Amino acid sequence: MNLPLTLRKLLTIVCEASLEPDLVRDLAELGARGYTVTEARGRGAHGLRDGSWGAVANIRVEVLCDEATVEAIVETLHHRYYAHYGMVMFVTEAAVLRPEKFRGGAA
Repeated sequence: MNLPLTLRKLLTIVCEASLEPDLVRDLAELGARGYTVTEARGRGAHGLRDGSWGAVANIRVEVLCDEATVEAIVETLHHRYYAHYGMVMFVTEAAVLRPEKFRGGAA
């Protein structure tokens, strides 16, 4: 492949669906230019989360961004939510086209 790929960070957040409004507000305030939210089901420390009842549903939020933005998001969300809500975050590297779309700051 000869396409110009650049490394960015892919932050994945799996959390309680009730957090979505607050979470997407936080992401924007912390410099994320965009995100993708999908429903999530599975089993973990909080047991089976099958999404059949909204109060116990989970979502998966994905954010492509630069390293400084991912660090700010992870630190803030950990501080605000980890003690009181079911939340898991993990960061991987992703090779992207058009890397300017995935820097921190306003679009």
